[in-house]
Amino acid sequence: MFMEPMRLQKFLAHAGVASRRASEEMIKQGRIAVNGRIVTDMGIMVNENDTVSVDGKKILNHESKDKIYVILNKPEGYVSTVKDQFGRPTVIDLVSEIKCRIYPVGRLDYDTSGLIILTNDGEFTYRLTHPKHEIDKVYEALVSGVPTKSELEQFRTGLKIDHYVTSPAGIEIIDVKDKNAVIRVTIHEGKNRQVRKMCEAIGHKVLSLKRISIGPIALGDLPLGKWRMLTSDEVNSL
Repeated sequence: MFMEPMRLQKFLAHAGVASRRASEEMIKQGRIAVNGRIVTDMGIMVNENDTVSVDGKKILNHESKDKIYVILNKPEGYVSTVKDQFGRPTVIDLVSEIKCRIYPVGRLDYDTSGLIILTNDGEFTYRLTHPKHEIDKVYEALVSGVPTKSELEQFRTGLKIDHYVTSPAGIEIIDVKDKNAVIRVTIHEGKNRQVRKMCEAIGHKVLSLKRISIGPIALGDLPLGKWRMLTSDEVNSL
């Protein structure tokens, strides 16, 4: 199929290498070559006759009519990558029936369970992961102790963790079990281990954590470790 010329970072995103933003960083770092020549120009255009490689490895353009969108209920103990350098099981191991190349949209920590989306659509990935779109992600957590009204308010207005202040977030207590609380947290950022760090910042360690929705897509009753295809309506809603 003829491929219209496109910017290099868009090509990389559509090929499933990384999001556009991350692809731009890879270009700046000199990791991308076109026709055997390292390029650092963001404006370069590529077409079907060009050979593009990442770190010396040739990639193929996966832009096609056959887009795949998968929702997976990830168990704890799996990493959200295509391949792990330490040999740990990955989310790709759980969707081995799918023979074409797909990759996770964003990350879900090794010790966190719940909803993760996998696809081969680079533009879709970009739209879901870029901070400007502010797509809500909802988590349920069991935390030590029961947060006070004051602590809940601190959580909602933003907390300083690491070297930044979090955006306002949603939090509510939905149950209390043996002096520990089950809470529901809503954020639209995606910083590393953000929910855990926010809970610790108000004095309540996360004992277990599960993501239950991304935007309008809910985990529902999908069994742990199982997956299904997103419907066209679900994809459009995102």
